[in-house]
Amino acid sequence: MMVFGTVKYLYRFVQALKILLAFYLIVAVSHTTNRLFVAPLRAGLSILINRPMTSRSLWMTSLTVKPGINRPTEHKQTVAYDLESRFLKFSDGETTWESSMLALEHGLGHGHPIAVDEELTLSKAFSTSMKPTKIIPYLFRASGVFEPDDITITTLVTSSRFGAFSQLIERYQGPISVTIHARNTTDEIRTVLRSLKHLYDTSEHMATYVDVHLVIDFFDRQFNTWRNIARLFARTDYVMMLDVDFYLCTDFRTAVRRTPHIMNRLRGGSVALVVPAFEYTKYTEGLNPAKFPRDKGALVDLVKSKRLGMFHASWAPGHNSTDYKRYYAAPPGDVYKVTQYTPAYEPYVIVKKEGPPWCDERFVGYGGNKAACLYEMYISGISYFVLADHFIIHQSHRYLKRYNENGLINSTQSLNALQECKGRRSYARLAEVLFMEETEDPS
Repeated sequence: MMVFGTVKYLYRFVQALKILLAFYLIVAVSHTTNRLFVAPLRAGLSILINRPMTSRSLWMTSLTVKPGINRPTEHKQTVAYDLESRFLKFSDGETTWESSMLALEHGLGHGHPIAVDEELTLSKAFSTSMKPTKIIPYLFRASGVFEPDDITITTLVTSSRFGAFSQLIERYQGPISVTIHARNTTDEIRTVLRSLKHLYDTSEHMATYVDVHLVIDFFDRQFNTWRNIARLFARTDYVMMLDVDFYLCTDFRTAVRRTPHIMNRLRGGSVALVVPAFEYTKYTEGLNPAKFPRDKGALVDLVKSKRLGMFHASWAPGHNSTDYKRYYAAPPGDVYKVTQYTPAYEPYVIVKKEGPPWCDERFVGYGGNKAACLYEMYISGISYFVLADHFIIHQSHRYLKRYNENGLINSTQSLNALQECKGRRSYARLAEVLFMEETEDPS
């Protein structure tokens, strides 16, 4: 009996061990499966879901919203932003941070990312801009893969300048980070999205090279905020601050990247490379970029004949510091330092994305916002150097001439165009051009 009792208890003990072992195996297999298969699969699906969409699938969610269909409205900022609910959830709505590898290697931290509300993150990143503003980074993301040492053009586009933007895309064929503004009305947001769709349909390179960041609010000219958005979300180490109306006449991008001593200066983060800006003295000659010069020799000939000159010559402090006389005389390959900097100087520059001060977002409207941004870079210790082989030329605004020719210059239809011009220092010259008798169009 005693032996039988011992065997009985031993049998129960073995059974208990089997149950514990089975439980352990289940937990171990579950944990291993999650780490080795489920988590990578989830990450892969996330990448797949969020990969750049084709130009056709892109518009499924942005252009087919019917009035009777409401999108999720659980967003924390819905009331504060007073935005149309259907436009609130373009993005995933959160930013995530991973635990550091150091922490994970020592058994600390957490394998899953920490999520923070995207609105909270962006409100802090752009805390000095005007509110309420809805910022949607990467509304559409370029499918191209860019090298870190490439130069991303950062620019701003409003609904009236999509034509010029299309020309920029086709001419540059490199990474572009653009902030597009839409007023907070259903009609304007739809108009902007349809204009974007038209760009994707008609531009061979839009989907490959352009990251689009959308800003929705009631403020028309938060230019420094828009500049900061385009720069922050650029995907290369270097950016060029450019206005969309300029035509790229020379390939400064390739020249800079292939010149070691220039790249070394950029990497150091203490220089800004100036690409000199020009404009035609005769309005009609600035309408057709196909006829713009492509090399410095042709440019200088046009300057000597007084057909071409410094951009915004009527406001000399804006570009005089480039020292155009020295530029014309500089030998091929020369890169010279700006020695007479003025606070009003506002050239078009290439800088390192990380390091230089950001544009002060409290500057809004026309006048001084970009100059203030560049001046802050200057007093922070950044030196300005001029690329003496390269140049850009301002394209005349065709729509101003069209309004005048059609007798609509004093109509409500031309109100937006005139408003755009009234804020510019060269408005007096442009206004004179509007009423000129000569209507020759070289295009």
